[in-house]
Amino acid sequence: MRKISILGSTGSIGTQTLDVVRQNKDLEVVALSAGTNVELLAKQIAEFHPSFVSVAGEKEAEALKKLLGEEKIEILTGMDGLMAVACAKDAEIVVTAIVGMLGIRPTIAAMKAGKDIALANKETLVCAGHLIMPLAKECNVRILPVDSEHSAIFQCLHKEDAGEVERLLITASGGPFRGWKRDAMEGVRVEDALKHPNWAMGRKITIDSATMVNKGLEVMEAKWLFGVDFDHITVVVHPQSVIHSMVQFKDGGVMAQLGSPDMRLPISYALYYPHRRYLDSERLDFAKLSQMTFEAPDPENFRGFALAWEAGRSGGNLPTVFNAANERAVALFLNRQIGFLDIPRLIEESMNASSFIENPSVDDILETERWTYEFIAKSLAK
Repeated sequence: MRKISILGSTGSIGTQTLDVVRQNKDLEVVALSAGTNVELLAKQIAEFHPSFVSVAGEKEAEALKKLLGEEKIEILTGMDGLMAVACAKDAEIVVTAIVGMLGIRPTIAAMKAGKDIALANKETLVCAGHLIMPLAKECNVRILPVDSEHSAIFQCLHKEDAGEVERLLITASGGPFRGWKRDAMEGVRVEDALKHPNWAMGRKITIDSATMVNKGLEVMEAKWLFGVDFDHITVVVHPQSVIHSMVQFKDGGVMAQLGSPDMRLPISYALYYPHRRYLDSERLDFAKLSQMTFEAPDPENFRGFALAWEAGRSGGNLPTVFNAANERAVALFLNRQIGFLDIPRLIEESMNASSFIENPSVDDILETERWTYEFIAKSLAK
């Protein structure tokens, strides 16, 4: 029996992880955390019977107690609750599906407790990769990527010599506005940006795909995960989303991982690595696959993508500024408080105004996040 805990069980990755658990009788959920969606968490508790759970605060805890009725379970709150779920005694692997920099401290705590990490929280490596990767080695724990592109590269590298890698080729769908010019995106509505052509994802990451910010974040993550510098990473726009990413080796050979766009595949691979399990999912039908096309990304019209490379190459706390500014700008856009093109504008303004810290601690990272949020609030109040 493989025992897991999930940070962010009510989000897109969390719910799909639980679907993988449904299909495998040798997976047991020992702890769950959710933010404010206590209705869904109550249903998950009834189905998976974790030992304890965590929610955002006391208000959510009281609401959950009412929903559970006579069913008794320990309910924790806040950061203490997240840390407890991350360090659950019986868990062998922690799925870090929580969104935002809230996931950094619990991930570190889980690693120090000897837990393997099924990583779906981008901020962990984007903002703290320089801390996380050495710590994983020190604690002798594995970081297993859940993101589809990083999982694809991870699968291609299985049993391969890392020294023979020449280039990572990260694929991108191009999002709903592939081929659009900047001026055409001026009046983009929230509903338009949420219509991803291939993937079913959470709202925030879907907007990140539309701006191509997500692909820039993935490049930053790949640098840390696979120890490859930016000069040896290329993004390739592949609208069909059949190839999830590729690795080019020094002899010129290219290895690719293909599959239907289903996040449960990389989740399952992370949970069972190095083994594979049957997954009830759509299979590729090559007879019906009429074409696979590829093109270069467009950093001129998708400014957020270009800014990600700038932040990643600069390093220090600039990736945190980039990430925090994007996180806040996306939230504002989803609330219809700013326009679509205001997202990269606010990111660039924040990066230009920030103070550089070369080797930030976790406290520095969280302070940089706070500063970025405050800067944007002041900027919009003018």
